[in-house]
Amino acid sequence: MATSSEIYVELVELSGHVVAKGAWSATLRANCLYQSAHLAKPGHRCRLLQETWEITQFTPLAALDLSSGTCIQVVWLSSSAADSRFSNSNALVAIKADGSVVTWGVADYGGCSFAVAPLLTEGVVQVRGTSGAFAAIKANGSVVTWGDADFGGNSSAVAPLLMDGVVQICGIDCAFAAIKANGSVVTWGDADYGGNSSAVAPLLMDGVVQVCGTYSAFAAIKADGSVVTWGGADSGGNSSAVAPLLTEGVVQVCGTNGAFAAIKADGSVVTWGGADFGGNSSAVAPLLTEGVVQVCGTYGAFAAIKANGSVVTWGGAHRGGNSSAVAPLLNEGVVQVCGTSGAFAAIKADGSVVTWGRAHHGGNSSAVAPLLNEGVVQVCGTYGAFAAIKADGSVVTWGDADYGGNSSAAAPLLMDGVVQVRGNYGAFAAIKADGSVVTWGGADYGGNSSAVAPLLTEGVVQVC
Repeated sequence: MATSSEIYVELVELSGHVVAKGAWSATLRANCLYQSAHLAKPGHRCRLLQETWEITQFTPLAALDLSSGTCIQVVWLSSSAADSRFSNSNALVAIKADGSVVTWGVADYGGCSFAVAPLLTEGVVQVRGTSGAFAAIKANGSVVTWGDADFGGNSSAVAPLLMDGVVQICGIDCAFAAIKANGSVVTWGDADYGGNSSAVAPLLMDGVVQVCGTYSAFAAIKADGSVVTWGGADSGGNSSAVAPLLTEGVVQVCGTNGAFAAIKADGSVVTWGGADFGGNSSAVAPLLTEGVVQVCGTYGAFAAIKANGSVVTWGGAHRGGNSSAVAPLLNEGVVQVCGTSGAFAAIKADGSVVTWGRAHHGGNSSAVAPLLNEGVVQVCGTYGAFAAIKADGSVVTWGDADYGGNSSAAAPLLMDGVVQVRGNYGAFAAIKADGSVVTWGGADYGGNSSAVAPLLTEGVVQVC
């Protein structure tokens, strides 16, 4: 039992599963709760909520209102190590320990942040991108945007709503969606691509805990487990065909370029959107009725990991939806799956990697097979290539050389010490233990960071 100087809480997922519980000193801040959550699911980011109130890592435990119960809701976001599908961004952004930002890559698409530079010198805690713009959340909850206006780089139309309280941002091809601490959602960018959410505005006024997207549509999960969609109807913005299945119990949603897949608390999966993009999962329906714990996508296919470590795929066969060639290797032991535009890479519990899908987009890893037999702890993708971090801090790459599949130019710097790799459309950036950054891949996409090299020698904590 907790004493008067302790706070007893339970961290509970949307599914009802208790992630962690115990008593903490009332003198501590909530970062101790976040640490406990991260121990339960290493490599993942999360949000902690009391109803619609956001608990930040800086919230004093003594400020928690436990009068109505000791449960704190854990909302898992995408993996901090690597999102399940590569970023569409054409530039790269590094956040440094002091909260400043460094940008490079295609200048007009966010690689140049000169216009908002004074606002990016401190306090930035998260950055997300579309194909041509970036949005940064600052510690005070305000948002700064830059890049091509047609891709969400101009947020002036909703500026008053972005001055405070923003806790999460999702970017798709041409639009952004921001979740505020009160559970409301603010959207901007191309109206036809999800930037206009007026049709569902009453449903986005409160209770939203997570947003994800396809190429042109968004899906929002609410605290009651229901899902709200908007944007391109053919890309998942219209979920009316499966609406009765999305009224409760949804705990995770993932998107390809044109379809969504939702995992429910009972481990079943619901899909909608373009059939050619994975929106029709009828061919594997019996395998998706229970036990699914993670789903990720390429441009046009999904891969679901089940609790027994097996993998189920569907969608465009030429995009990774057909895994029959490696089926015996996917019957058990898979712990993570990552995608490029047309291929998947699965990490198994023994540290080996299995690939399938388009050969030239990373589906064929035979050239580096001996290096992928053991020790892999993370895999990340671009449009056409993969990069794997091994337990010794080295990096292995394969796939299309123009998209980062050939890292020979940076090889001496990738032999050890790498702790995180991030890919955008055509390039990779690796953060090393000393806070420096190494880049390779398409020069125009950020593979050449020489113009900002002096700013990337130390202190980098995140790249996006």
